[in-house]
Amino acid sequence: MTRTLIEAQITTAKARSKLGAGVHWRRLDAEAHLGYRRGARSGVWLVRWRNHYDGANYKQAPIGPANDLNDKPTEGTLTFQEAEKQARKCLAIFRTEEAARAAGPAPAVSTAVEAYIRERNARDSRRVGREIRSDAGRRLRRYVLGQEKRGNREAVKAAPLAAVYLHALKEDDLLGWREDLPEGLKATTKQRLINDLKAALNAAWPRFSAEEKKLHPTFLSIVKDGFKAERIDDDDEASVARDNQILTDAQIGILLRAAAEIDADQGYEGDLYRLVVCLAATGARFAQARRMRVNDAQIKERRLMMPGSYKGRGGNGGAVPIPVGQDVIEALLPAIAGRPNEAPLLERWSYDQEAGSIAWKKSERAPWKTAELVRPWRAIRERAGLPAAIPYALRHSSIVRALRNGLPIQHVAKLHNTSVKMIERHYAKYIASALEDLARAAVVPLVPQHGGNVVRMEGRAR
Repeated sequence: MTRTLIEAQITTAKARSKLGAGVHWRRLDAEAHLGYRRGARSGVWLVRWRNHYDGANYKQAPIGPANDLNDKPTEGTLTFQEAEKQARKCLAIFRTEEAARAAGPAPAVSTAVEAYIRERNARDSRRVGREIRSDAGRRLRRYVLGQEKRGNREAVKAAPLAAVYLHALKEDDLLGWREDLPEGLKATTKQRLINDLKAALNAAWPRFSAEEKKLHPTFLSIVKDGFKAERIDDDDEASVARDNQILTDAQIGILLRAAAEIDADQGYEGDLYRLVVCLAATGARFAQARRMRVNDAQIKERRLMMPGSYKGRGGNGGAVPIPVGQDVIEALLPAIAGRPNEAPLLERWSYDQEAGSIAWKKSERAPWKTAELVRPWRAIRERAGLPAAIPYALRHSSIVRALRNGLPIQHVAKLHNTSVKMIERHYAKYIASALEDLARAAVVPLVPQHGGNVVRMEGRAR
């Protein structure tokens, strides 16, 4: 027969001073109690709870020393209210851990990251129509899961964070992982890595929390707070890069001529030239341009319908109409004429090595891959005499050109599939100069002139 708990008076220091030696309990809930153990000199707090996964026996754990002098918060000791709060917090953690163990192997951070990598690989593979490994997967394996030695690639040990159980994850675990990242890691790469891990942990919540109760109720708050502190900001780095990458119209013309020459020299059959022309004319990201279809090139309207970027949260699914010149349309005509509307607009030949030979032969035409632009672009910028230019310089230059021509910032952001906030953040100096030019164009002479001398204005107060 279950005994009825007789609650002790432990809520104040004065009440506890009247208790005898031993442990005295007070109810927290139907199956948990806060305890006070009276000692010879001082008392301590403890908590006990019924463990249904181990024969329904009670388990208990210490909370901390009691403040038996007064009922005011004091460093190193706990009042009743503080002990009760701490006991409830510990109780939630203990119960979560027990439920997790009873439901099977407890998921760790590595479990969540592996699941997220599989999802990202599958999603990116669907986008390109073939099996690939996502950039997020490569980053997370290198800096969280670890990787084995392979070819020239060095082995990397798994981060201590990978072994932490999700139900026991603390904010300090995430902050410690961030602090241990290599100092030489680029700020932008570090932020992408943090975003990847945050997404992996957030995705674990619906998978492990609801029915199996394997995660603590505060899990999402822990993840949020662990990645919120001191967000990495690369404004200075980005500003320097953009200052060096704003090309004049003449420089872009030189790059396009160099692209045509390298295209011919390396046998791209116009594919490389058309890709560079499209990037220069639209200011689009490479990932957007490579997804364009033949029917996205509207010849009569002289515009290109640019697919939205995968960056950001929603709102990027629709295509944006970008006006282009007749010269751009003519450059793209060979990729348009006689081809199905849904065919990729910008393609190139892929090559397979002949069996038993070192020779390569054309295999099939398919959309460009990001890495495939690296080598020809190096040759293009060397031929153009612009060794510091990167492909993204075409995007920077397009944004600045639109600002200098007086387009509203909202329209510039829309054309380039970004936000007004990002335009203002990274191109503020060009916005200021463009507005100054517009304001200067509105300046008219106000002071009357007569023979080179200022004429006295009529009606001036004497």
